Amino acid sequence: MMIKYPVHKLAKDFTKSGKVLPSKEVMDILTQYGHPPKNHMQPLTDEELSIVFEHLTQHNQIDSIEQVYADVYHEPEAAPKKEEAKPAASQGEKKEAKPAQGQSAKPAAPQGGQQSQQPAKPAVQQPASRVPAKKVVDTRGGPAVNLDKYDERLENFTDQRRQDVRGGKQKIQQKSQQRRQQGGRGPSGKRRQEEQDRLRRLQLEIAKKAPVKVLIPDEIGVGELASRMKKTGAEVVKCLIKNGVMASLSDIIDFDTAAIIAEEMGCKVEKEVIVTIEERLIDTAEDKEEDLVGRAPVVVVMGHVDHGKTSLLDYIRSANVTAGEAGGITQHIGAYQVDVKGNPVTFLDTPGHEAFTAMRARGAMITDIAILVVAADDGIMPQTIESINHAKAANIPIIVAINKMDKPTANPDRIMQQLTEYSLVPEEWGGETIICPISAKTGMGIDKLLEMVVLTAEVQELRANPNRTAHGAVIEARLDKGRGPVATLLVQNGTLKQGDVIIAGTAVGRVRAMTDARGQKLTEAGPSVPVEIIGMGEVPGAGDDFHAVADERMARELVEQRKTERKDALTSNVGKVTLEDLFSQIQAGEMKNLNVIVKADVQGSAEAVKASLEKLSNEEVRVRVIHCAVGAISESDVMLASTSGAIIVGFNVRPDNNAKDSAARMGVDMRMYRVIYDAINEIEAAMKGMLAPKFKEVDLGRAEVRNVFRITGVGMVAGCYVLDGKMQRNAQMRLLRDNIVIYDGAIASLQRFKDSVKEVAAGYECGITFEKFQDIKEGDIIEAFLMEQIEV
Repeated sequence: MMIKYPVHKLAKDFTKSGKVLPSKEVMDILTQYGHPPKNHMQPLTDEELSIVFEHLTQHNQIDSIEQVYADVYHEPEAAPKKEEAKPAASQGEKKEAKPAQGQSAKPAAPQGGQQSQQPAKPAVQQPASRVPAKKVVDTRGGPAVNLDKYDERLENFTDQRRQDVRGGKQKIQQKSQQRRQQGGRGPSGKRRQEEQDRLRRLQLEIAKKAPVKVLIPDEIGVGELASRMKKTGAEVVKCLIKNGVMASLSDIIDFDTAAIIAEEMGCKVEKEVIVTIEERLIDTAEDKEEDLVGRAPVVVVMGHVDHGKTSLLDYIRSANVTAGEAGGITQHIGAYQVDVKGNPVTFLDTPGHEAFTAMRARGAMITDIAILVVAADDGIMPQTIESINHAKAANIPIIVAINKMDKPTANPDRIMQQLTEYSLVPEEWGGETIICPISAKTGMGIDKLLEMVVLTAEVQELRANPNRTAHGAVIEARLDKGRGPVATLLVQNGTLKQGDVIIAGTAVGRVRAMTDARGQKLTEAGPSVPVEIIGMGEVPGAGDDFHAVADERMARELVEQRKTERKDALTSNVGKVTLEDLFSQIQAGEMKNLNVIVKADVQGSAEAVKASLEKLSNEEVRVRVIHCAVGAISESDVMLASTSGAIIVGFNVRPDNNAKDSAARMGVDMRMYRVIYDAINEIEAAMKGMLAPKFKEVDLGRAEVRNVFRITGVGMVAGCYVLDGKMQRNAQMRLLRDNIVIYDGAIASLQRFKDSVKEVAAGYECGITFEKFQDIKEGDIIEAFLMEQIEV
């Protein structure tokens, strides 16, 4: 149990300049050091007592330590001779025994008057362990008594007690010395010795220990960093704040920041290289020069729709079918390998329709040579230009095939003239672009085209290593009713074998069967060979990379990780489109299409809004209305907008509560308009980068009309129940009937019983009148809002 030692008792135990130390001075000392007591009765802690003792000791020094003992201790040289003391006066004066002859008298205790006569400065006297000299107080007030007799008995008694204590101490010391000599063989001594040895070893280890080595990755949480440095979270956060970084334990910091903090806290920093599942599973090592062998070129046929790409491929394929296969059914897998005078060439077909932009881009990235098919009677078209740009972006050579030369309207010179506008100068005109006039219908010029392909491939020196695990790209994938997921793969390096475990995007499976474009079964496929496989767990995405791996369990782990990352990316607001950042995305080249969902109150309005918005398309961005319907904005509209990166335009309609919540959660931009020109002007301004909205709508609350009254001189009064938020007088409001905006104006008056009030909170009833509007019905919803100015 702790002894309570209040302020006033502590002050009473000290004297300063002969006077008791005031309690106020003790309280001042504690207040100065940040421990202000409430009053003089407050008990003090050990820390507070130490503060007072330290302060008084430092500020009340004495000249010499001898002064402390001069008036208290006295070491006699011989036994003092007791003399009879004189009778005390009736006033009860204190008497002292005389010292031995030749010694001066010593005061019994330090008194205020005696201490002031000493040359040293006043010192604070503390209750100490020293033994004061004997004091004799005469309280008899009667005749003289022989005190020597009593003094002698007291002396004898005291000497006896001292001898007993000293003898007891000697016995204890002897016993402990005996135990030490025996080496602590007793049970308790042995345990104590083992504990001391263990502590000594720990101290030696700590002394020899080098600075803590901390492995820090590219990013690390503050709490994790503290754990690795063997420090408390508070110490790390304090160090971060000292370096100007405001971070909590849950925050993530980068490597540079973490390294600075760790070094400042005396740790040795090393960069942690995190090996992911993907890095462990997929072999990305560079091939050695001696392992590389020649491979077939992969050729993509590109061009505008109906310019003859498929006809060209069909002619090339049919010309290479052997006699034994004549009349056989050839499977369409999107890729074919043909033999051109002993040289295999792989062809890919890409759709020419404008909706397949991404597929054309993928086709260009995985191929070595591009054949650009241009109709001689049609010329350069939008998808032709796009194909040229894709091929240039992939940095692959382009061979132009001017098709339909059998038509009388064919004009190859005009085509070559148009090609020069896109930096494709024919060899005949001093350029580097190979141009072959052909006819996919008659076969004219196709042999020369194939020779040019082989020649271009030889110049490129295409090589691969067949003696490694396969990797390549998914060209097409579909779900077959009888066989399950079916994928067309193009092996780019290595050799794919039947039975291999492959991972493609978020799909994993084992190759159960492989067939080529002619439907023949294969057991293995080398570089540049297109094959159709079955055995995948799900349909992979077209354009996904595939890799043959050794560990199926780890491959499934990687697939789950990829699915989680993809799901997180979909639910995040990254990539969402809003009118505010539309222009910046267009400038950065991120926005090619602006997807819009139109909802209106009537079909005529919806069609008009759709037509007006689609007319806003320009060279940089195309406005595309992906959904146009009548009715309120629903949660399914918000889901569609989120997945397609669209904005929602509402014309005289409002979103329901679920749609509002979903839009806020998914970051979907919803715009409501009552005038069609406002919608057109705002979106057009956003596309030009001039959108600067000056006001934004701040929702106040919603109320439901429960009853309608007619009051003479006032008109129609809506008896309402406030559902959420609050109703505020003079606020803007809109009246909704089945989520269709009926009226948009302001609240004219707001009544609570007979009193006119400024606002009514949720859960209360009120009466509302509107400015210049009387068509109110039970069940209508009133939305109150304020228009708040945005500081630009």
